[in-house]
Amino acid sequence: MTVAERVRLAALLVSVGVAGNQGASYLLNVLGARLLVPADFGELGSLLAVLVVGAVPALGLQTVAALRAARSKAGETTGPADTASPAGTAGTGGPTSAGGSAGAGRSPASELFSLGLTVSGVVAAVLLLGSPLIMGLLHLDSVWPVVWLAASLASITVICLWYGILQGTRRFGTLAGLLACEGLGRIGGTAVGLVVFRDAEGALACTAIGALVVAVIGWVVVGRPSPARHDRGHVREVVHAVQAMLALVLLVNLDLLLARHQLPPAEAGEYAVGAIVTKIAYWLPQAVAILVLPRFASAEGRRRFVPLALAVCAVLDSVVVVGTAVLGPTVVGVIGGAEYADSALPLWAFATVGSLLALTQILLYSRIASADRRSLALIWGAVLVEAALITFWLNGSLGQVVGAAVVATGLLVAAGALVEVRARRVEPVDAH
Repeated sequence: MTVAERVRLAALLVSVGVAGNQGASYLLNVLGARLLVPADFGELGSLLAVLVVGAVPALGLQTVAALRAARSKAGETTGPADTASPAGTAGTGGPTSAGGSAGAGRSPASELFSLGLTVSGVVAAVLLLGSPLIMGLLHLDSVWPVVWLAASLASITVICLWYGILQGTRRFGTLAGLLACEGLGRIGGTAVGLVVFRDAEGALACTAIGALVVAVIGWVVVGRPSPARHDRGHVREVVHAVQAMLALVLLVNLDLLLARHQLPPAEAGEYAVGAIVTKIAYWLPQAVAILVLPRFASAEGRRRFVPLALAVCAVLDSVVVVGTAVLGPTVVGVIGGAEYADSALPLWAFATVGSLLALTQILLYSRIASADRRSLALIWGAVLVEAALITFWLNGSLGQVVGAAVVATGLLVAAGALVEVRARRVEPVDAH
């Protein structure tokens, strides 16, 4: 199998894994709506929203782990990406490159494991300490849902650490397998809890159990690393990445939140349908971001692969933009049902926002990899611009709100591309 064929297979496997998890999450919401009374479903939905926000540190940790593992691998092996071989086999660096064999001492994965446990503990502790506030805001009668949520996030953080290590060592076949395990274990566990207990507490208890099982499976496939002391540089990298990822997650959802506040209920409902197209366009090229992130670990890799990744994302999402422009009413009817069949939603604009967000993610990963703090200023600036546009000016109609999102994300991509071009002129090729 040629390198190009391996890359295509890796992209396919990772795409299937990501799509499977997204589909499972969607079906979980459908199942919850069918099995729970509205009050209980509202409780579950709000707790799952907290879970999404609480997982942001895990995303930052995954990014840092992928870059650290890639830099370590670059000095140990130059073999092609793994696309289907089991964990620990030849061609990927095996356990010694990813997790270290027994007695190998202080390996990169051991240091990252220690870092992951630290971040995991902090996330769980913050959630538990904030449990009285969460209980008050969400009107919970018991602390146990928050306890199970904290336990789930602790395991999810470690799972994302394993994702990052597998990304960095380019073991994409194993990564796809672990994604499938998470879909079955964590999301499937939540579904089992819903069926058995018929309440949010039981569902989240099963979430925590399933996530713990997946975390243990990830530890095994990575190579059973033992924790080793990490330095402060690791922590600074995670803090930087978490701030950037938090802003990105907020930007992905900000227009929908502000539309709910600014528009009449009926228009806000239509906007929610359009926002689904935004998410589709954003998630469609996710495999590209996963595959290229390890390449961004070096300045030379960023020079070669940032333009390529941007081009591939643009081509993939152009299909969504053009398709929604041509088949808008049909797509609205498929997504929203008969109630929205006559809607004049400008779906192409929502698809454009999602496409620009996908480009933003690539540019953001590049700047995180180079430890460029300008990425934080740019993306938080875009959040403020979009919030100001919608709050003070562009809030008279659904089209104005999505137009504000297009403007803010478009300016962000333009500014990010300018920073990237200037950085290419000054960064030495052997910076890492």
